[in-house]
Amino acid sequence: MDSALSTVGLPVALGIIMLGLGLSLTPDDFRRVGRHPKAVVVALACQLLLLPLLCFGLVTAFDLDPLLAVGMLLLAASPGGTSANLYSHLFRGDVALNVSLTAINSVVAIGTLPLITNLAIAHYGLDDEVSLQFRKVVEVFVVVLAPVLLGMLVRRRRPGFAARADRPVRTASAVILLVLVLGILASTGSDAGDYLRQVGLPAALFCVMSLVVGFAVPRLVGLGPAQAVASSFEIGVHNATLAIYVAVEVLGETAISVPGAVYGVLMFPLAALWGVLLTRRLLPAPARHGAGARTS
Repeated sequence: MDSALSTVGLPVALGIIMLGLGLSLTPDDFRRVGRHPKAVVVALACQLLLLPLLCFGLVTAFDLDPLLAVGMLLLAASPGGTSANLYSHLFRGDVALNVSLTAINSVVAIGTLPLITNLAIAHYGLDDEVSLQFRKVVEVFVVVLAPVLLGMLVRRRRPGFAARADRPVRTASAVILLVLVLGILASTGSDAGDYLRQVGLPAALFCVMSLVVGFAVPRLVGLGPAQAVASSFEIGVHNATLAIYVAVEVLGETAISVPGAVYGVLMFPLAALWGVLLTRRLLPAPARHGAGARTS
């Protein structure tokens, strides 16, 4: 990848995205976890246990190139993105729960992301080529969480400014992600078409499966429709920029970043289509009209 894009563009993109998360957070978002533990535990179980298993099944079924397979599992281990909160708001989800899930998931991923990714690296026998050291991941997350803390401080001191900055920050995040995707594909040269053919369908299927599992499992265990919607978007809308950053800056393999780049583009229209299906077909009638769309 072009050095300016990787050394400047990636950190800036990730910083803006995490700043946006911080601007939406308050300390109460963390305390809410203790008040509604069931919803949080169910969503995290889906994220940390079911998604890696589903992803591994997909990459095995499609017999992906080992580097692309590791990239898919790195993506599966990445926490939810800040855009999940927007989708939850648009499609009658419990936004407060969604914000809490994103915050907790981003912290938990410090341990789970290197564990899942290293298991994938070992399974595909790539230990001699790439290695995700826990120390490096901690360094990445220290840098990543700094903008979150800054955003929380800004929201505490200047709540009006934080509210006005929310939409521009989200827009900038989407634009920068698109630029990163184009840069990644350009850097792969003649392999770009082959990578897209290999990973396009698995990435799309993984996105759909993530969204469906994130909704169906909470409903099966008795959570309300608004909580299930929040879980669905938290699990289906990943922080693809983080996956790209780890692949390029920590693992040093652009090919591993390709699944995150492809997913980062596909998840926006797929999540929107899923939201429309939810509100028109799958949610109970009261929830479609906004009743019960917030955790009490």
